[in-house]
Amino acid sequence: MKIAIIAHDGKKADMVGFLLKHKEYLKGVELVSTGTTGSHAEKAGLNVVKYLSGPLGGDAQIAALAAEKKLDAVFFYRDPMDKHPHEPDVQMLMRLCDVHNIPLATNPATAKLIMDALLKENC
Repeated sequence: MKIAIIAHDGKKADMVGFLLKHKEYLKGVELVSTGTTGSHAEKAGLNVVKYLSGPLGGDAQIAALAAEKKLDAVFFYRDPMDKHPHEPDVQMLMRLCDVHNIPLATNPATAKLIMDALLKENC
């Protein structure tokens, strides 16, 4: 199973907290991430395959994985209260998740529901 993790700056701590809380669930799951989010996850002791930082093209790299149907889910904690210069890339990623029917969580509650469902499915 491969899950992409992405978080805007104001949500990175929430993402890392979620991942650590569900660390047992993540055994055997390949995490891929944009660069800065991945660095935060690595500092917390998680194994992550990092791509570029979101504003430098990382969102687009993750979107390419979605287009190739190489992701089982995307956890993208967005900060709805801030502006983001790479918003077109964010929208592209979200659109490709819809096009290719890839579960997309933009908050911890949805991420937990998706993770529980994926793990139940793979047991």
